Amino acid sequence: MSASTPSVGQWLRNKRVIVCCGAGGVGKTTVSASLALGAARAGLRVVAITVDPSRRLAEALGIARNLPSPTELSHERLRAAGVEPPGTLAAWMLDPQLVCDRVVNAVSPSEGARRQLLGNRLYQNVSTLIAGMHEYTAVEALHEFIRDDRYDLVVLDTPPSRNALRFLETPARANAFLDPRILSFFIPSQDSAFHRAGSKLINKLLDLGLGRAAREELQEFLSLFQVILRHLNRNQEEMRRFFGSPDVSFLLVTSLFQAAQDEAHHFEQRAREVGVRMGGYILNQSLAHVEELPPPHGLLSADAPPSARRALDHLTALAALDERTARGHLALATALREQTGARTPLWVLPRLTGQDMDLTALVDLAEVLMSTPATTSPPIAARSR
Repeated sequence: MSASTPSVGQWLRNKRVIVCCGAGGVGKTTVSASLALGAARAGLRVVAITVDPSRRLAEALGIARNLPSPTELSHERLRAAGVEPPGTLAAWMLDPQLVCDRVVNAVSPSEGARRQLLGNRLYQNVSTLIAGMHEYTAVEALHEFIRDDRYDLVVLDTPPSRNALRFLETPARANAFLDPRILSFFIPSQDSAFHRAGSKLINKLLDLGLGRAAREELQEFLSLFQVILRHLNRNQEEMRRFFGSPDVSFLLVTSLFQAAQDEAHHFEQRAREVGVRMGGYILNQSLAHVEELPPPHGLLSADAPPSARRALDHLTALAALDERTARGHLALATALREQTGARTPLWVLPRLTGQDMDLTALVDLAEVLMSTPATTSPPIAARSR
């Protein structure tokens, strides 16, 4: 293996944050968990921040919902996964509402304001009220871990979205929703007679449309949440600069489906425009590495019974189907390699097991993931017909 074709394990050693992006259904969460596990097995202190993993994956990592902080895997589970000191692994299921609550508790100007906001019905649904709030809180959580310097590596599994660019554009999107110039029309003002008159008029219109109680609740939310938003924006802008440093890489997980690959390419193009470093592509669940198997001829003697010959015919048909599938996977991997070019590493992962994985399966995938070299040419030589 040359220096120009590093394995994933070699590549991540100089990183502090790896952000795994990609369309839904490509195995991104499983790859993220396996990547974190592989780094911990290599002796790093790792935290994996994930989003609503499958039940079996959550059980394998020991993740539960609504926990205030990452869960350290038990010593027994770490030993079973081949993790030895100084390596450690913690996991946390991202809960946007919980992250927001922590910010509210930390930066509210008074105890009364804190209680008011936490009790506000609009705030209690803030993760669905504000577009991009899931991504917003993911960056906020990431900021906490970087500031505390508790971990050598943070692996962030971004929320599944058809538009992964929301992760990069979140500050602007949230600012558009809570633009102070717009909010000034909805929040009661005592600045001048003109503003007071305008506020009264808007209040009357809102009362007609929403009712007085709902209008007052909306105004309370908008007034109190501005303080929280300013805090989030400062951290978001700091993290945005951090995303441009060599310590951070975005890893695009994609699949054999063309739509997933198209989305990954679109993300890469936009990310490069804003200065984000692309670590590479992972083509997941591929049969491109499967070598051509000899056809099952000559397995039976001339006097074999008809039932054995029928079984052989069935086996031959299945072998031909597998060969066609592998050829298709090879063509897709080759096309993806050509599209990414020399500028971006491509790691092709073989198909191992189903998406719901136990700890043993995660270890298997971690071993493959950490040792797989990047491809600089088609994954295997073209098959002969």
